[in-house]
Formats: sequence, structure tokens, C-alpha cells
Amino acid sequence: MSTASDGRDEPDRTLRLLWRDRLGDPVGSRGPKQRASVDAVVDTAIELADAAGLEALSMRRVAERLGLRPMSVYTYVPGRAELIDLMVDRVAGEQPLPELRGSLRERLEQVARRAWNEYLRHPWLLSIDTSRPPLGPNVSDRWEWSLRAIEGLGLSDLDMDQVVTLVVGFVSAPARAYVDAERLRRAESDDDAWWERNGPLLEQIVDPARFAVSGRVGQAAGAEYGASADPERAFEFGLARVIDGIEVYVGAASGR
Repeated sequence: MSTASDGRDEPDRTLRLLWRDRLGDPVGSRGPKQRASVDAVVDTAIELADAAGLEALSMRRVAERLGLRPMSVYTYVPGRAELIDLMVDRVAGEQPLPELRGSLRERLEQVARRAWNEYLRHPWLLSIDTSRPPLGPNVSDRWEWSLRAIEGLGLSDLDMDQVVTLVVGFVSAPARAYVDAERLRRAESDDDAWWERNGPLLEQIVDPARFAVSGRVGQAAGAEYGASADPERAFEFGLARVIDGIEVYVGAASGR
């Protein structure tokens, strides 16, 4: 029976890469001088994903952009999944975390707006599986910072986890709608033209009696937004209502 390790007892290599500044870069310590670096691979991957989406990202395309042989990129990052983890952590640290000030509402707004702006800068983040976020230094710093927004309010640790998860999780839906609307706007170029083309057909198929409420609301919203929806306005409205609820909950918790 072999006693050699099958790798299951070894620390996750992605963790070593995420914390390479502390642990030392595991790549390039042996062999010929490296032509690139882990940082260069990650930055190039972010550029590609920003330009064409996560579905267009491949190790081969990263290698081509860096002028490397296709297989040599794997000497820096073991695979696409690991690369995406590194990308997520990198963008989480793009900007310094501001000091959390003001009321509970203002602090939670800071947390939400940071996520909103990040999604808009890097729409591919909306396609990431968040069931196990990469535990890199920047993601970890962000989580610590977010929790500090509600530290000392009398909430249990589990409540604190749920509040931050609620606020950050809310942001993704209006951010996705915003990104989709921008993509449609670029493709269609003119939302008004679409409604003008299809208005006569819609009048034939939409029964005012059947859709009395939605027709009235849709007409009012369309007149106000100048489009079928306003994702940025939905973000502002929804965030305010989410924080309204959290403020009530925190007040009840402090009363207990």
C-alpha cells in the first residue's frame, strides 16, 4: 500500500496563490527565469473578462495576450477556476476601504454602494459562484470591513452575518438589470425606436381589461423612466427599504 500523499491532505494551492505576498510566490522558484508573473496573469484575465465577459475567458487567451505558450500559463495558475478566484480577490482590493462613518444607514449604504460600483466596473462578477468565496486577503479584508459597519449594535454574530449577507446579496439583482439594460441599449441603440416599432402589435394583443393594473402601472413607469425599467432607481429604492427593515430589526434587538 502506497503511503504517498494523493494531495487531499495538502493545503489548497489556490489559498497559497491568494496569500502569496505573505507566503512567498510559489511559482518561478526553479527552472528558467519566468517571462510573466501570477499578477500579470490575473491582471490580463481581468482585462479579458471586462472586455468580453467571463464566458470568453480561457487560459489559452490569457497566454496569447501575454505572449506565452498555451501550456506555460499553467506554471503560474493551475487552472481557470483558480484563476477566477484570484481575479475576484484582486478586484476586491482595487480601491482602499474607506473609514466607516455616520449612522447605521450611512454605513450600510457604503457597503452596498461599494458592491454596486464593483459590479458595474466588472459585470462578470455577476456570473461568479459565490457559494464558497475565495478566502484571499482582499475578500477577507472586505468581509471584516463590512461586519464592522454593524459591530456594537447588540446583534448576535449570526445576525451580523445575515445582515451583511442581505445587504450585499440585494445589490446583485439591480446591478444585473443595469448591466443587461446597458447591453441592450448598445445593441438596440434606441429604446424608443423599439416601442415605436412594436407599439401597434402590443395594442392588438394586450387586453386592457385583463391587464388593467399592470397596464396602468407600466404606462406610468414608462413615462417616468423613458424606458421599460430604471435599474439604478430600483437599486436606490430597494436599498432604502432593505435598510428600513434592518433599522427596525436592530432597534428591536437592542430593546431585547
